[in-house]
Amino acid sequence: MAAGDTFLEVAVGNEHGLHARPAAKLVALVHGFDAAVTLTNLNTGRGPVEAGSLSMVATLNAQQGHRLKVGASGPQAAEALEAVRQLAARDFDDQPAAPVAAVAGKSGSGLDVAVGPAAVLDAEVELSGYQAGDVDAERARAKAARQAAEEQLVRLRDRAVVEVGPAEGAIFDAQIALLDDAVQLDAVFQAIRKGDSAPAAWQRALGALAAAFEALDDPYQRERAQDVRSVRDRVLRALIGAEETVEPAAGAVLVVPELDAATAAGLDAGRIAGVAVRAAGTTGHGVIVARSRGIPLITGIGDVTVPDGVLVGFDARAGSFVVDPPDGGQSLRTAARDRAAERETALAEADRPAVTVDGQTVAVFANVGSVQDAVDARGADGSGLVRTEVLFGDRRQAPSVEEQVEVFRAVAAAFGGKPITIRTWDIGGDKPLPFLPQDAEANPFLGERGIRVFRRRPEPLRDQLRAICQVAAETPVQVMFPMVTTAEEVAWALEELGKVGTSSWGVKVGIMIEVPAAALRISSLADGLDFVSIGTNDLTQYTTAADRGNSAVAGLADGLDPAVLQLIDRVVRGVPDGVEVAVCGDLASDPDAAVLLAGLGIHELSAVGPQVPLIKARLRRADLSVASVKAAEALKQRSASEVRKLAHEL
Repeated sequence: MAAGDTFLEVAVGNEHGLHARPAAKLVALVHGFDAAVTLTNLNTGRGPVEAGSLSMVATLNAQQGHRLKVGASGPQAAEALEAVRQLAARDFDDQPAAPVAAVAGKSGSGLDVAVGPAAVLDAEVELSGYQAGDVDAERARAKAARQAAEEQLVRLRDRAVVEVGPAEGAIFDAQIALLDDAVQLDAVFQAIRKGDSAPAAWQRALGALAAAFEALDDPYQRERAQDVRSVRDRVLRALIGAEETVEPAAGAVLVVPELDAATAAGLDAGRIAGVAVRAAGTTGHGVIVARSRGIPLITGIGDVTVPDGVLVGFDARAGSFVVDPPDGGQSLRTAARDRAAERETALAEADRPAVTVDGQTVAVFANVGSVQDAVDARGADGSGLVRTEVLFGDRRQAPSVEEQVEVFRAVAAAFGGKPITIRTWDIGGDKPLPFLPQDAEANPFLGERGIRVFRRRPEPLRDQLRAICQVAAETPVQVMFPMVTTAEEVAWALEELGKVGTSSWGVKVGIMIEVPAAALRISSLADGLDFVSIGTNDLTQYTTAADRGNSAVAGLADGLDPAVLQLIDRVVRGVPDGVEVAVCGDLASDPDAAVLLAGLGIHELSAVGPQVPLIKARLRRADLSVASVKAAEALKQRSASEVRKLAHEL
């Protein structure tokens, strides 16, 4: 920038970085000032880019924990920088989407099972009949289509805000901002000047932008390519005068290649039976909106042939999608009724212990990342996982010992004195912390994560251990160290704990089993510990060598893969006497999988809060003597799908 420019640095604190929604907030902000504003990602070296361009900002690959250099010049440069500083301090006003439980009553059933005639929307926008005009005509058509698309998106945004919430409405603000993006509009009109038709120009510009999103490192940001394609198709439909959306018939199951937010928001949630998405992945904006509206949904059904109008159904819990079910869908309809009744009963009996029919008690805890999570966790026996990196992920400065004590006390109070398990800072990979920046790594998931980070920088961990020990003097607390691989790491962690507390503080100590090597050497690794907790998310990812956020391989990262279960079984059988074994990964939140885990010998599960009542209800109906037999069979199966069928039979 020119002489006289001013700069500041800000941190990106929101969970998924500067993706489309917060980027749109930033773009709208800087457009309000008479200043030229640029951004540079100091962690990756990308930039500078124009802060007034959504496409440039959103593809800057600014992730949580990254630091941005903000430059400004012009008459209102200082004011623009201060406004950006304040926006960054508010995490760019990035509000998470509401959970299904908060909104399902307004719209869909909120169930995970559906059956109905297929409404297939696999075809791309048909442009073969488009007749291109001269350059002036194509420019005029491109402008008119852009305006029509924006008007449609404004209507969708307003509807989403009323029916779902402001976070979902902000998804459409990001799409609207893309239509006003000067960089993209310049690309469109330059292509028209060079001879492209209006449809070809829009396809070229937004196709390149979608490819740029898909090349980003972060899985969440890669899925934003869906939003770009959604905007592209909306403009193309406007160019040929096609209908904005096609509303499926009442009771239909919509089958789509991928689910964009506009489609999800435009559906009549009270009429549609459900949505089946061919692409894998659970963080796309369309998936978020559909689940927030309580629409039954399954993702990752693949390229199965689905004739339009044929009866289809799915059970997302079982991971099954069927075309022309042999019983005419009766079993799925029965499952839907049973699930609805199950949910009502589970909520009414949430506070009852999970005692199986053969008299075995399984403790069901809740995973929490905020005090509110703890308050909302109905029926939980405590917390089996307090995610400290989430609790304090919005801090620009490391929280003091006193600040951590205050928050830990609040979490403990929400559980009424029941035990809580506090996981120490689990950073690295896809979980950076703004106040603890890390060097860029070629493969961060195989780099410095969890306990590894603090071997070189122990002081933040020591402060956290001091806070944990103080709270442990008042209420039952366990401490758990993440991403442990070797006995030397365990010894170091215990040594650090010994420096700040003593056994009289009553802190039980454990480690997370997330690395296959840790599961294989569990007898030596867990020697002298009180417990281990299996983190099935990372254990699955590392065992199958598949990034669960990558839609191309997400299907491989299945926690019910027999190889993963064999490692869990090895941990249960191999821990030293007296060492308890828990599971705190996503697998514990699946009611059928929870019974299978109990059959393997896991008697402590920690699930996401809304699932706790369902997990407990499912366990009360289980006979562990039967579950143990099924679990032994599961270890011998050839695939996760075969295991899932066994689990569903329990």
